[in-house]
Amino acid sequence: MRQELMSLPKTLAEDVAKNLVMVAKLLDDEPERAYQYSRVALRLASRVAAVREAAGFASYAVGKYAEALAEFRAARRMTGNSELWPVMADCERGMGRPERALAMAGEPEVQKLDRAGQVEMRMVAAGARRDMGQADAAVVTLQSPELASNSIQPWTARLRYAYADALLAVGREDEAREWFAKALEADQSGSTDASDRLAELDGVEFVDALDLEETADLEETADGDVSQPGEESTAEEPDVDELLSDEDMVESESEPEADDAKDVEDVEPVAEATSEGQAAGPDEDGDDR
Repeated sequence: MRQELMSLPKTLAEDVAKNLVMVAKLLDDEPERAYQYSRVALRLASRVAAVREAAGFASYAVGKYAEALAEFRAARRMTGNSELWPVMADCERGMGRPERALAMAGEPEVQKLDRAGQVEMRMVAAGARRDMGQADAAVVTLQSPELASNSIQPWTARLRYAYADALLAVGREDEAREWFAKALEADQSGSTDASDRLAELDGVEFVDALDLEETADLEETADGDVSQPGEESTAEEPDVDELLSDEDMVESESEPEADDAKDVEDVEPVAEATSEGQAAGPDEDGDDR
């Protein structure tokens, strides 16, 4: 990416880089904000492959699958590599076209993928099978040397989880529990909710201790505030200022200008106006399939 940005005027390259950094930073926890930053970067430098790819992932994260697919295709045309093939196929699933995703799983591009990409493609194909009502075929699709291996790789937890979920879908609950446990064992980064699925299968129900404390406090307060017959309430009347509605509060909070937050943590997308040499608008290339 650095080399691609070097081809841009210095100020423009800096603006694009700032927006791409924010996309990467916010993508997992605040995908909507990441999406907004990606659109600014796209307007600034639509002919940079890294920008198209980042815009694709940001669109994918907020469920804009058609938009994501267009960006991924553009990035692939620019780079000529096939590493985005699995996520492109998953976009087809997201658009309600599982048969196209399944067809992509059989294309020559899959053979060009590294091992991680091929595992990802297998999971997408299994998902497409399930989308098409072929639950048993989904189970078979996920059976592979990578699934059987005891070696822990970055994809291991997700692959085992997908297999457990597929087993559960066809009623093989005992086997599903076994594979959810294996997924949890491999999930060092917490990328799945395998522990919750195991608890669900075991009939364990988690109760938030904070909720219990709040309930107990409310009950105690209610018991202590019950007035006896004939007693007058000694509670003071609230101030008029205290009677502001939620709507009033929202309105008053919305009055500050949008550019109040200047820290990196809350920075607004970098405006195009700060860039030297305006970049060309977004690529209008159509579907090249």
